[in-house]
Amino acid sequence: MKLQPLADRVVVKAAPAEEKTKGGLYIPDTGKEKPQHGEIVAIGMGKTADNGTLIKPSVKVGDKVLYGKYSGTEVTVDGEEYLIMRESDIFAILN
Repeated sequence: MKLQPLADRVVVKAAPAEEKTKGGLYIPDTGKEKPQHGEIVAIGMGKTADNGTLIKPSVKVGDKVLYGKYSGTEVTVDGEEYLIMRESDIFAILN
């Protein structure tokens, strides 16, 4: 991938939407909700503080993260869909 985010932004590959409910019923495409978790595939260099120092991101490539439902901007690169969002839009790292 040739996508390098700037500043405190990260690129996230969203997890696929659920195909079935826990009870085994198939969900139609119109009823699927956007996933709220995914994997970080690229990170920026970090945010510059008011005093000029660089604050490095607290996440790293490969981390599985939880983010808000409407967070980020959807982009398509080489036929793959990604989300670009600020690190502050990430709620948690999933273990």
